[in-house]
Amino acid sequence: MAEESPYKPFYSVLVLAFFCSLLVAGAAVGLRPLQEENKLQDRKKNILQAAGLWQEDASIDALFADIETRVIELDSGQFVPESSISPPEYDQRKAAMNADMGESIPDPDDVAGLGRREKYSLVYLVRKNGDINQVVLPVRGKGLWSTMYAYIALQDDFKTINGISFYEHGETPGLGGEIENDRWQAGWQGKKVYDESSQEALTVGKAQGDTPEKYQVDGISGATLTTEGVDNLVDFWFGSNGFKPFLTRLQETGGKYNG
Repeated sequence: MAEESPYKPFYSVLVLAFFCSLLVAGAAVGLRPLQEENKLQDRKKNILQAAGLWQEDASIDALFADIETRVIELDSGQFVPESSISPPEYDQRKAAMNADMGESIPDPDDVAGLGRREKYSLVYLVRKNGDINQVVLPVRGKGLWSTMYAYIALQDDFKTINGISFYEHGETPGLGGEIENDRWQAGWQGKKVYDESSQEALTVGKAQGDTPEKYQVDGISGATLTTEGVDNLVDFWFGSNGFKPFLTRLQETGGKYNG
């Protein structure tokens, strides 16, 4: 009987590893569309929650049908025609890293620690009798360990927060991770982003004693750096480098602005 090759176990393991890798790769490719769809559904749910429109027993797509998705140019605050940028196909994260669609943020302005900013942003509009009754804005900023992503909804004065929903982050569970806590998020409702002179006024966790309560959101106990990160993202996205030009147009037209 011929002596068995000492390399046979090695070949067997190699072949087995090859077929296993094919199975894993095939599963990853095959499941990717489902994963992307689940991400999209989760984001829609968080937009609805921020706007106070989420219903547990209703279809997400049916509820979201009442929300209009548009793209705006951040610098001008103007709507971008769908023929130029299609909202369903626009990826803000990729746009921020693109040489044409994004740009570097100068250090003095980069309070949210983003490094780069997209030139165009998605916005989500809730209308009543044709006028914009509520707007939901995507915001993000660096926390202690991660970039935190959220949606903030503003009422029809475009200064008062209707709700907030954090949907992605890597902050410490039980500490910074409490940004997902419904009770803490409920504390944002009714808070004012801008004062009567349309200056940024909202503070998160670091308000002075003489700051009116309507401009204060409580910080998270034991999560100072995460709280500071949330405060910084508010400062950035409601400033001139963020959504302020767009919100100013909405305020001046009483929600009748359509670009």
